[in-house]
Amino acid sequence: MRTRLRRLVITAVALLTATTALPAAAAQQQDRQEHPSHGGLSAVIRYTEYGIPHIVAKDYANLGFGTGWAQAADQVCTLADGFVTVRGERSRFFGPDAAPDGSLSSATKNLSSDLYFRGVRETGTVEELLAEPAPLGPGRDVKDLMRGWGAGYNAWLAQNPITDPNCQGADWVRPVTPVDVAARNFALAVLGGQGRGVEGITAAQPPTTSAVTSTPDASGSAAPDAKSTAQAARELFDTADMGSNAVAFSGATTANGRGLLLGNPHYPWQGGRRFWQMQQTIPGELNVEGGALLGSATVSIGHTAHVAWSHTVATGITLNLHQLTLDPADPTTYLVDGKPERMTKRTVTVDVLDGTPVTRTQWWTRYGPVVTSLGAQLPLPWTSTTAYALNDPNAANLRASDTALGFSKARSTADVLTALKRTQGLPWVNTIAADSGGHSLFTQSQVLPRITDELAQRCSTPLGKVTYPSAGVAILDGSRGDCALGSDPDAVQPGIFGPAKMPVLKNAPYAENSNDSAWLANADRPLTGYERIFGTIGTQRTMRTRGAAEDVAAMAAKGRLSVRDLQAQQFANRVPAGDLVADDAAHACAALPGGTATGSDGKAVDVSEACGVLGAWDHSMNTDSRGALLFDRFWRKLAVAVPAAQLWKVPFSAADPVRTPNKLNTDAPGFTTALADTVTELRTAGIALDAKLGANQFVVRNGQRIPVPGGTESLGVWNKVEPVWNPAAGGYTEVTTGSSYIQAVGWDGSRCPVARTLLTYSQSSNPNSPHYSDQTRLFSGEKWVTSRFCEKDILSSPGLRVVRVSDHR
Repeated sequence: MRTRLRRLVITAVALLTATTALPAAAAQQQDRQEHPSHGGLSAVIRYTEYGIPHIVAKDYANLGFGTGWAQAADQVCTLADGFVTVRGERSRFFGPDAAPDGSLSSATKNLSSDLYFRGVRETGTVEELLAEPAPLGPGRDVKDLMRGWGAGYNAWLAQNPITDPNCQGADWVRPVTPVDVAARNFALAVLGGQGRGVEGITAAQPPTTSAVTSTPDASGSAAPDAKSTAQAARELFDTADMGSNAVAFSGATTANGRGLLLGNPHYPWQGGRRFWQMQQTIPGELNVEGGALLGSATVSIGHTAHVAWSHTVATGITLNLHQLTLDPADPTTYLVDGKPERMTKRTVTVDVLDGTPVTRTQWWTRYGPVVTSLGAQLPLPWTSTTAYALNDPNAANLRASDTALGFSKARSTADVLTALKRTQGLPWVNTIAADSGGHSLFTQSQVLPRITDELAQRCSTPLGKVTYPSAGVAILDGSRGDCALGSDPDAVQPGIFGPAKMPVLKNAPYAENSNDSAWLANADRPLTGYERIFGTIGTQRTMRTRGAAEDVAAMAAKGRLSVRDLQAQQFANRVPAGDLVADDAAHACAALPGGTATGSDGKAVDVSEACGVLGAWDHSMNTDSRGALLFDRFWRKLAVAVPAAQLWKVPFSAADPVRTPNKLNTDAPGFTTALADTVTELRTAGIALDAKLGANQFVVRNGQRIPVPGGTESLGVWNKVEPVWNPAAGGYTEVTTGSSYIQAVGWDGSRCPVARTLLTYSQSSNPNSPHYSDQTRLFSGEKWVTSRFCEKDILSSPGLRVVRVSDHR
């Protein structure tokens, strides 16, 4: 099979790169390209509909070259902005007080972002990880891919004008080094750990010496309150907002006994964490298609000829804290088993636009950096007696691309598991997969700090005894050597869980996740027995999880499923909250005396029209649904006006987690207030209560409105979108996050998988590109792209465009 693939691809490339064999437009394009020099890097890129590149190369370095070139062609400004971030140069080019886009860390200002990433650069952190031998460090093929990617990006910059107005003529768009490329991967790895604590790491300063000698608590800050800290931690590490759904069906549920996979990741629509679609082929070695995160040289989510996979953001807590006991005479010295250890001082200087360079000090310990907060809502004050150090095992993990490459070579779900066990590179996601043999898989194989429940029980500080059971955030006693994390014998790196401890579900009729814990990956086969740091067991599920479980269980029970059923599920746009609430709300509304309700401003509002609109609504978030916008705005206000404990008449039951809680409590005082405020809001904005959703939920691309289907997290819609409410501009006028690289994949016994894909925000961020919004219009119309995975399908693409790229000008 591999020999045949090699022969097919080589023959096709030879034909396609011969000018006489090309369509006229493609021939003209190739005439403008220089042939590669001997020993240089080169690749062939075949573009099919919607600007999707199919990249063919002879080895990994050349494949990386073609990938970097093609990504730069579509996303040069977004990519260049990210490289400014990981070099720690945002303040130099954009000013210290402006905000990054949030794609590579939680920093709220350029200065804190730069202080962190300059520190990473100056200490050689990434270089050290690159130098680690595999499997602890990245393998040779991944290093070749990253090196080639940087060369391809640089070659595109050298050979092409920038037409994107977002960075045209900008002096911050510069060539990159292999370390820059790896540093971007490092930033993605630590997003849930050090990246989450950037502000607290860069702001951490010891109390002054004079204050230490005069007061027991030099900072003047009280110790964190356990209850409020636990609540803040729960909110901070709530993964639902980050999103994603995925379901794998086994052959027992399908029409032909082969597996099916529907992946629906919810990722940002703007900035550096967008997906970008491609196919990568090394004849006889590799053939994979899917979505790559920008700056990555590997497919993040995708399929091969025999297996498909997707990811969802997992509930595992990727960091922990160590509470330090400080030397009373020196707040930069901490005690371990009674012996003093001095913190390591890192001094970082950042250049600033039109200003004096800024120098700050960071403080590091054996556990990691001292941190004084995890976001504004979770302060961790550094006092004369106590400080907190952040442990992030992913700061030693540059293996995610090795995991992705292992998936890209897989032929079965067993191969997917093998890749996970061998590389252990995924920092913050679950994996859901299906294969042509009819197997299904769910696994929460993450790089997590090795916090067992026993260790947390034995070593938690008083604060940690509250935060760990409540939020999964361990705060351990850093003064005790016996509280070290230890190692599992099957773990690639010290201080993390080995593969044997990971929650895994094999060959269930369905395996699904919507960002809740592993517990209900299949509601009929609950997963238990894992440590609290992985997530909860027996707790209330989100509305999206409940709706997804209902949908996929019904699909599995129906059986004889096909890719068409996956496509229908993606755009069913059913609103689980609407099914639970809308009819009761309409009846209670109709029973209001005089059809009026009192708003939060104390004014009576005629809500009688809303009663009928809610009753007639189809409980979906299709663009032509009338009443969808009314319910959406009402549901958001109701959640604020009525405490969660009072919202339902039937409470949550762990014995019936998919169907409880239920029965809306329309007697709650906030019910009528939310109804009145919603009607007032829409009327004030000039929006009809029964307006079609698409008239008021849209994005604007090149001056044209494109209606957007789907709904917000709390509604429970599978097709999640998080739009921005701007009533003065017409309603929901932009999408920040939501459905992104969607794929529905199955097999029919032929050599080619049956796959439908959709990149909701399109391939390019350049408004001058023909692929700036073409797939966004498909998403609006709930249409799909038919995958062109096999050579015959690529060659038959209308308007096929072939480019041979090289580093020789």
